[in-house]
Amino acid sequence: MSSVLALDQGTTGSTALVIHQDGRVLGRGYREVRQHFPQPGWVEHDPEDLFAGSLAAMREALAQAGERPVGLGITNQRETVVLWDRRTLAAVAPAIVWQDRRTSERCRELKASGAEAMLRARTGLLADPYFSATKLEWLLRDPVLRRRADRGELAAGTVESWIVARLSGGAAHVSDHTNASRTLLYDLAARGWDDELLALFGVSRQLLPRIVPSAGVVAEAQAEHLGFTLPIAGLAGDQQAALFGHGCVEPGAAKNTYGTGAFLLLYTGDAPPAPPDGLLATAACGPRGALGYALEGSVFIAGAAIQWLRDGLGLLDTAAGSEALARSIPDTGGVTFIPAFAGLGTPHWEPEARGTITGLTRGTGRAHLVRAALEAMAFGTADLLGAMCRGAGLEVAALRVDGGASANDWLMQFQADLLGVPVERPGLVEMTALGTAALAGIALGVWDAPEGLRAAAGGHRFEPRMSAAERARRAAEWNRAVGAALAWARAYIGNDSHREAHP
Repeated sequence: MSSVLALDQGTTGSTALVIHQDGRVLGRGYREVRQHFPQPGWVEHDPEDLFAGSLAAMREALAQAGERPVGLGITNQRETVVLWDRRTLAAVAPAIVWQDRRTSERCRELKASGAEAMLRARTGLLADPYFSATKLEWLLRDPVLRRRADRGELAAGTVESWIVARLSGGAAHVSDHTNASRTLLYDLAARGWDDELLALFGVSRQLLPRIVPSAGVVAEAQAEHLGFTLPIAGLAGDQQAALFGHGCVEPGAAKNTYGTGAFLLLYTGDAPPAPPDGLLATAACGPRGALGYALEGSVFIAGAAIQWLRDGLGLLDTAAGSEALARSIPDTGGVTFIPAFAGLGTPHWEPEARGTITGLTRGTGRAHLVRAALEAMAFGTADLLGAMCRGAGLEVAALRVDGGASANDWLMQFQADLLGVPVERPGLVEMTALGTAALAGIALGVWDAPEGLRAAAGGHRFEPRMSAAERARRAAEWNRAVGAALAWARAYIGNDSHREAHP
């Protein structure tokens, strides 16, 4: 029998699992990722911390498992950009995280110039700071880094590229299609880097990784890291890995991941879809890991709102304690929480929006705020699915879910109530890691197909209970609060004196 090591390098933590051929988790490791906020709207990671934490998590999982896996699959926070020295493999700048908003003004310029239509046609994405290209462009404003990049001394990539480069001792500089498709530099139809897009953002091909399939051996982790050499055989962005892990490889199958943000993907097939307004088109993994496509919507802040209530305000001892607090009261007392700390994503795409809490009274307590933060995850997801179904003319029979917050039974029931369709949660909520393990395992012959691996995970199904009238009333409350957040953001954008003070 065989096992596969899976690394899920996420925004708030790095998780490693050793998954047996029969679906059992033999070992598990975890390290939290330190967040850095040097200015309002800026979010950075130390690339060295990302690698060190990933390595520690993998070593912990291997020590628990007590056996040597046949290969490694890596999945990662997407859009986050790392820039490093090709020779020394040392990072030369902080990693700019996908949540970072520092390039908002550049994205407004792209929209004003009319470039967004071309971006949307080529990439399936929008001119938004979420994506990688403007982050890399911003880093290369530094004249020293620009000169070094032009001399071929530097390499750039998303987080999986960085980790593979470090594990392989610099032997491989690669990215898979799912991660490349999140950069604004990748042509979905041509399936590769696009010269016109590279020119638009001032990025040379020599700086970027070679694009490889999601399932297949791309490099070898050196023995100094894990105690033995190990083929790296699976790569995928975290949301596409979760989609694959859920078995969403037939058109119309959808999943939502509740992590730092919430990400809803619907698999569409082997041809790039035309994304409806407010939605994205992205590369995905087909039935055996080959290139496919999906529609996507994103809530930038989901579980991170609970982390903020815990770490920033001290209202929680643990994130898991949010469920008991939510159950301790009958409702939010009229409080609605729009956790737009990093702007609003689908379907609004307003990068200047910020966190907004409405309905506060003297009677508001910590339980009301915590319950409102949990409800916000469900409302944001309902917005995504509604926009997706309306725009694409699709109906989703059930929503498959994963991620840390999906372990919250109260939240999953509320989600089913808001959607009016069942919510299906697997027994193993770490579907992101399971998906990349499946990709690596298929490449290495551990599994012919991942269906048996998914079936072994078991699960639970939440049926909707809320009446249609109550669902409509709650949606109206939510939309009123979203309107307040959007109104504040758009008045802020129009303030020219603010722009002069904060270029």
